[in-house]
Amino acid sequence: MRNFTSVLVANRGEIAQRVFRTARSMGLDCIAVYVDADASAPYVAEADLAVRLNDGAYLDGHALIEAARGAGAEAIHPGYGFLAENAAFAASVTTAGLTWIGPSAEVIASMGDKISAKEAAINAGVPTLPFSDDPTAGDAVGYPLLVKATAGGGGKGMHLVRRSEDLGRVVATAQREAAASFGDGRVFLERYVPRSRHIEIQILGDAHGSLVHLGERECSIQRRHQKVIEESPAPTLESDKRADMTTAALELANGIGYHSAGTVEFLVDDTSGEFFFLEVNTRLQVEHPVTEEVTGIDLVREQLRIADGEPLGYEQDKVNFDGHAIEVRLYAEDPSAGFLPAAGALEAWEPAAEPNVRWDTGVTLGSAVSVDFDPMLAKVVAHGPTRQEAAGRLALALERMHLGGVTTNRDFLAATLRHKAFLSGDTTTDFIERHAPPPTKIHDVSTADRVAVAATLWLQGRNRAEALVLDALPSGWRNARLPDQQVTLSRTDGHSTKLVRYSTGRDSIFQVAISQANVEAETHRFQATIHTWTTEGIDLVVNGLRSTARISSSAATPLAGRGEILHVTMAGTTTSLEVIPRFMISGAEAPTGGLTAPMPGKVLDVHSIVGDRVIAGQALVVLEAMKMEHHMTAPFDGIVVEVGVAAGDQVDNGAVLLVIESDEESGATNGLTND
Repeated sequence: MRNFTSVLVANRGEIAQRVFRTARSMGLDCIAVYVDADASAPYVAEADLAVRLNDGAYLDGHALIEAARGAGAEAIHPGYGFLAENAAFAASVTTAGLTWIGPSAEVIASMGDKISAKEAAINAGVPTLPFSDDPTAGDAVGYPLLVKATAGGGGKGMHLVRRSEDLGRVVATAQREAAASFGDGRVFLERYVPRSRHIEIQILGDAHGSLVHLGERECSIQRRHQKVIEESPAPTLESDKRADMTTAALELANGIGYHSAGTVEFLVDDTSGEFFFLEVNTRLQVEHPVTEEVTGIDLVREQLRIADGEPLGYEQDKVNFDGHAIEVRLYAEDPSAGFLPAAGALEAWEPAAEPNVRWDTGVTLGSAVSVDFDPMLAKVVAHGPTRQEAAGRLALALERMHLGGVTTNRDFLAATLRHKAFLSGDTTTDFIERHAPPPTKIHDVSTADRVAVAATLWLQGRNRAEALVLDALPSGWRNARLPDQQVTLSRTDGHSTKLVRYSTGRDSIFQVAISQANVEAETHRFQATIHTWTTEGIDLVVNGLRSTARISSSAATPLAGRGEILHVTMAGTTTSLEVIPRFMISGAEAPTGGLTAPMPGKVLDVHSIVGDRVIAGQALVVLEAMKMEHHMTAPFDGIVVEVGVAAGDQVDNGAVLLVIESDEESGATNGLTND
């Protein structure tokens, strides 16, 4: 007999859908919780029952338990993030007579505090890096060092300090972030290893004393100390080192009486080969799918079985490993702007039908992406017999995805997966800084022109399909010779604007001429023939090269000064092009020298007043978005002539924060940079 037949997931989005998928397969009823911002989210509709919470209640343990009781849930799965590693919440769930899907509250408390976790590792004989819970003890720990949240994870509250004079300022920032993210502002200092690898061991333990590991994952490629690419097995880990690390992980887990799924994380010095304990994550990890792909073991199923009192039913020698798996985290963020989070609506969202990869996501076409929650849109996972094949398959799936409306790291991820250094296994934690994969895909002129031709001829096809009169006549037909038809297309990222002129003859061959708009530039000429036109795309030949483009559009918003946007997926990415209308309604323009917010957020601090002289790189405004602080700096020297915000203000993307009068007017530019 089962102890529970229904489970409430005290989380949202992708992880809620992931847990529901396995729970349904086991015959369990699934219950969701949501706030108003998530009312239209796919996971809510997937649940058998859903309970509305007040804003902010994802972090309210009492409200979540009451929701479970009201919906008749018998168990609670915390997912990851929010209250997943909150010992008090786990204890409250058990006290309420519900089944907690995870390790005991006592284990969560001991491992959730990073200092006590390190002490447990030392007691188990596992090496640790020099550290101190005294936030002023930088000289004792040694520079460079990391300031880290004592109760945290996921990169929040974590900052690198290279000089003693910066320690106090960085500690204050980390404490604020830790308090906002985890309700605990404590931080500690830990020695930083510049060239290292992040290796973690997946463990499973039951309440009957069985404990196994499911191999390792390497999660070294990170930005802002947050993982973006994970894989299993680690590409350069030797068998003896793997044995040492898995043994250390099991000894530590055994010493604390661990049961359920968990992860023991290590840092490997890439120069010396030494490994050091970092922490124990007492929950399911975001990157757990790569372990599932190489072992065939459903980790959510194992969590549910263990919580129900079942034994694992297998020993270490029965755990098999097959092939290689790689996961990327697809984020709404701008890699070209320091990976700042992005917001908007998904105007195009269609994973490629092939190659066959795993998509774990909590969004769909039309979903709103805000800065209220983590900006991850999906986890995309490829499994293959070799690492090279898995990387290629994953890159191709990303490149063929139809995606638009929100700035993402899709192109950056694909470029990383195809980078020679990545493919050779050079995947240390400073990979992004050393190799700088391109943040976005910029086509060569010839390819960019073919994209413009596809967009233009798709538009003319739609015009013909929607024509109410003379719909049988060719596009642009006249009974006298008149100028060519034309359309102006501008990349929404501002990279280029093209003027496209076209005409068609009796043979249905289009003559197309493309030039840079408003620029004295060479005109490129093409012949194009349409094989197939549909509302979803076009199959055409351009100068002898045949290709297919997936195309969708979003409506023009004249009052906001925006024309129709075409999202064109071909040649390895989605290019978003604005169709510039002939007539636009004038809107408010930012003043010259206006410094604008690069994202929606809350103003935490303003460091200057009217009349202040500032220099390029000087911190002016601190914004908070997604519980992380973003320090905005002046892009040029000048004098502050206007301050438009104050601490506590909520600002939208593009809001004017400050106005600076440049010392050299010709060098003034708009916008803030993020340090």
